[in-house]
Amino acid sequence: MTQILGLITVFLIIIGALAFSGSPAIVDALPFELALIGGAAAGTLLIGNSPQVAKAAAGGFVTAMKGPKWRRSDYGNLLTGMHDLMRRARRGGIVAIEADIESPASSPVFTNRTKLLADETALSMIVTSFRLMSLNPGGRSPVAPHLQESLTTAASERHRAVSALNTLADTLPALGIVAAVLGIIKTMSAIDQSPDVIGPMIAAALLGTFLGVFLAYGVVGPIAARFGQIVDEDMQYLETIRTLILAYDEGNAPMTAVELARARLPVHVRPSVEEMDASLSTIESLPPRMRGRTA
Repeated sequence: MTQILGLITVFLIIIGALAFSGSPAIVDALPFELALIGGAAAGTLLIGNSPQVAKAAAGGFVTAMKGPKWRRSDYGNLLTGMHDLMRRARRGGIVAIEADIESPASSPVFTNRTKLLADETALSMIVTSFRLMSLNPGGRSPVAPHLQESLTTAASERHRAVSALNTLADTLPALGIVAAVLGIIKTMSAIDQSPDVIGPMIAAALLGTFLGVFLAYGVVGPIAARFGQIVDEDMQYLETIRTLILAYDEGNAPMTAVELARARLPVHVRPSVEEMDASLSTIESLPPRMRGRTA
């Protein structure tokens, strides 16, 4: 909401300034210049990136407006769900949760946490880690390298889109200059006309430079910065999964693993001890087929 308010403020100020300039030529040229610079910017985004990265970078505009994917309630659901899995695995061995990790789509632990189920990276980190534990009981666990590799890969992939958006912001001033040069070329072809004709043409040409700089530093640059912050914030969810699983793999009790992960969360997304106790007590009171649910 804050980002939307900021964007509206910036556009109102700039549009107001253009309106007060009192030049009909600028108003007439604005749609053309925007289409020219915007189209060229979209083209450079496609040229310099894979389709997946370009799509993710374009989606960064929406992400910057919506905010982080994972909320406080999602972290609470993750902690309680992982506690359920670890508690059952500790009591009955990995075989006790075999159905959950082999068929997550039919497991109450995951089906009642739809955002987790839909996130391929987070889901893969969980189910693959437990599979690795089952394949190597009592031996040196391969879980830690797997989790680290998953985090590194996810961070690298997500930051490529952030980098693409930052590159786009750096490109826009140059594209604005290109638009201005095209306007000057058009003006030079009418150099024999009166100042009343040439003046508006020069004003329209300079509009390209203005728009390139404005879009770079007033719109795309700030959005890229916020997009990068959100990517880092959402990576915290994957880091929490790693903390939970590593703590359990090192022999800690499920509740200890949950508390270690909870304590590392930023305050604004960290469930309180009272909230966790209430959620875990509620789950314990449910019949086994409903254990994936939280209060």
